[in-house]
Amino acid sequence: MFPAKFQAVIFAFIMSGFMAFLMSGILTFINLGWFSGFVVAWLNAYLYAHACAFPLVFVFAPLSRRLTARLIKAPGFSGN
Repeated sequence: MFPAKFQAVIFAFIMSGFMAFLMSGILTFINLGWFSGFVVAWLNAYLYAHACAFPLVFVFAPLSRRLTARLIKAPGFSGN
């Protein structure tokens, strides 16, 4: 489908899409409660959230991987 060189961009797009969709729904509900136009308000918030989340995930994913690698013991490391 896509060349491997696009893996990071596609990962960031998909991950940010899931996170923005869920978080915008949760926060729309917390802030406004359930009302007749909830789904439209949620989808509107999602469009803004994904537009922000995509570049942020793309930029911060490498940092997150490095920090995670520092926090996880390597296989076979006894820690003594």
